[in-house]
Amino acid sequence: MTKLVAGLRSFIRSTIDEMAKCTWPSKQEVLESTILVIIALVITSIFVAGVDQILFHAVRFVITF
Repeated sequence: MTKLVAGLRSFIRSTIDEMAKCTWPSKQEVLESTILVIIALVITSIFVAGVDQILFHAVRFVITF
């Protein structure tokens, strides 16, 4: 059991050390990235909805033909 606790402590210490080495984005960078993702999501959604409507009408035309 002592080995388990020692291993866990070692893991937590090394995790904290590695997290301190990371470079974190600034608030501005996070905001810009979030806006970019939302814009990409909207554009992709519009594209998929358009393709869906085109295919819906094409299949409807083929079925009723």
